[in-house]
Amino acid sequence: MRHDPQLLDSARQGDLVALERLLAQCRPDLRRIAQTQCSSSVDPEDAVQESLLLIYRRLGALRTLASFPAWTFSIVRRECHRLWRAMHGEQVTSDENLPVLVYGDHPDLRSDLASAIQSLPDKYREAIILRDVEEYAISEIADQLLLTREAVKSRIHRGRQMVKEYLE
Repeated sequence: MRHDPQLLDSARQGDLVALERLLAQCRPDLRRIAQTQCSSSVDPEDAVQESLLLIYRRLGALRTLASFPAWTFSIVRRECHRLWRAMHGEQVTSDENLPVLVYGDHPDLRSDLASAIQSLPDKYREAIILRDVEEYAISEIADQLLLTREAVKSRIHRGRQMVKEYLE
């Protein structure tokens, strides 16, 4: 999934015309992803619509333009899974796809966790956020950070250890 970096940046900065063009360009790729990620009982078009809405709402929070393809893939994958769960009677909340640091049942823990993550050195913080907040796969993180899978796993492990130490 390749997109014009200027268009993506303009959309991220709040240009509604650029955002509409970006979403129109994304639609075929999102549909293709949904067709491979959704189970046979889930309508891929529903997942695409929900994904487009989430991208529209959250694009301004995207930190790096290079992560856009992996980010959109994870949104579609989660929407397929969420729709499947809803169809099978599982309780699904509307804010379940938002980062745990934004929505949680324990505001004090959420605040402490956010502080712990902020205290990490950049290389560990970046790996932790990509894995545990944005839910990227190890291989996606490795591609984005230009690291080996082993290096990514090491950074995640060490970052989690540092968070644990901070919280203790």
